[in-house]
Amino acid sequence: MRVFVTGASGWIGSAVLPELIGAGHDVVGLARSDAAAAAIIAAGADAFRGSLDDASWIRDGVALCDGVIHLGYNHDFSQMEAAARTDHDVIEAIGSALEGSERPFLVAGGVLGLTPGRTATELDTPDPAVHPRTANVALALSLAHNGVRSSCVRFAPTVHGDGDHGFIATLVAIARAKGTSGYIGDGANRWPAVHRLDAARLVRLTLEGAPAGTSVHAVAESGITTKAIAEAIGVGLGLSVTSIPVDAASDHFGWMGRFFGADTTASNTITRELLDWEPTRQGLLEDLHEGHYFRQSQD
Repeated sequence: MRVFVTGASGWIGSAVLPELIGAGHDVVGLARSDAAAAAIIAAGADAFRGSLDDASWIRDGVALCDGVIHLGYNHDFSQMEAAARTDHDVIEAIGSALEGSERPFLVAGGVLGLTPGRTATELDTPDPAVHPRTANVALALSLAHNGVRSSCVRFAPTVHGDGDHGFIATLVAIARAKGTSGYIGDGANRWPAVHRLDAARLVRLTLEGAPAGTSVHAVAESGITTKAIAEAIGVGLGLSVTSIPVDAASDHFGWMGRFFGADTTASNTITRELLDWEPTRQGLLEDLHEGHYFRQSQD
């Protein structure tokens, strides 16, 4: 299969490319810069120059391929509405290009905040109020009614591994700056996690075999307490571990407090049964104990 990938040079996309190529697929990665194009070509894929901000490239890019993986997104929290509008236009354009073809179209989603108070399953429908991107995922899944084999991979909030610059790396940077590794309240709230390479394999399996309209969970560990995460960071940095009162979370963690205070658990049972996916990489706490998150260049 020839696969078009947005976000191909990003944290997850750069793991998806070799996963696809290793399974015998040809890959075309969207590149918005010379550096991104060079990284995509170095991975063994073809680079297609374009930008998410201009959906006019969609038809040309999709016309080259038998399937689409849409991982690209602007995660600037100061521009959430604008990013969601751009994403909507991209999904709409891809859907138009694929309509009636029965070709696969995979989009990225998340499990964070999916079902507050209980463990989320793949059959749960997210609340559009959680994040403006949620409605776009619903749009993509609805394309199943238009002859598109659309699906969504809902990622754990922590997709970890060597080189990660996401939430965990941000927590490490905050701990280093504050001189203590903090957690909020009693630290009993939980975060699901998945290793980047396990997530990449699930993306490939979903593209290859998920039925139209399916959502799957890129979750290897259903929920790790934030206190345990803070303790592992404390060990890694040689710092004390401190409970931060709920009303002081924003002052201590900044924008990260909103996410680190969330309590989310998610199941992967349906995903494993549907696609024969079995996570095999180390868990988040083991990954933290390896030490790569604490290299100065990490943050």
